[in-house]
Amino acid sequence: MSVWFTSDLHLGHARVTEDRGFATPDDHDKAIFDSILTNVRRGDQLWILGDLTVGGRGAEDRALCELNVFRNVTGIELHLIPGNHDSVHPMANRNSHNRLRAFLEVFESVQLFARRKIARQTVLMSHFPYVGDHTEVDRGVKFRLQDDGDWLLHGHTHSGYTRDADSDRQIHVGWDAWNKPVHLDWIAAEIESGH
Repeated sequence: MSVWFTSDLHLGHARVTEDRGFATPDDHDKAIFDSILTNVRRGDQLWILGDLTVGGRGAEDRALCELNVFRNVTGIELHLIPGNHDSVHPMANRNSHNRLRAFLEVFESVQLFARRKIARQTVLMSHFPYVGDHTEVDRGVKFRLQDDGDWLLHGHTHSGYTRDADSDRQIHVGWDAWNKPVHLDWIAAEIESGH
C-alpha cells in the first residue's frame, strides 16, 4: 500500500476549470480522475486535503457520487480533511455535523486535521496552511493549526508552488502545484532534505 496526498480538486467548478486551462468542467474533472488513476493503485490511500468542489449542495452531492463510484471501481481508500468549501467543515456550514453521514459513505475518515510520522518527523495535515492564502488577507484563521514547528501538508492557497515562502515547514500538496497526487516518498525526501 502506498499513501498519496492532494487537495483542491474543485470538481465541477467552472472558474477553476477555466483557470486551469480546461474548456469544460467535465474535461477538468476527467483529467483529475485520469491523473489519479495513472498514479494511485488499488489498495493505496489517497488523502484529499479539502475543497472537493466550490460548495453548494448540488455540486457537492455530484462530486460525492462520482468519488464513491471511483472508489468502488478502483479500490482506492479515500480520506478527507475538509476545506472551507466542504459542507462538512464548520467554516463552510454551521450545521456541518448534519453532512458527516453523506461524507462517511465515501471516505474512510473525515477529520478537520490529522497527524502522522513521515521520515521520523511529526507531520500535520490540514486544508489550511499555517500562514498564507490566495487572497490579500489570510482567511479562516480561527480554523488553522498553530505553527509549533511541525511539518504541515496543506492545500487552500491555489499556489503553483510546492513549498511556501511563508514557512519553511509547509508543503503545498494542492492540485494547482502538482496536477497529480503527491506520493509519501516525495514528502519524506523533502523532509529529510530539510528544505
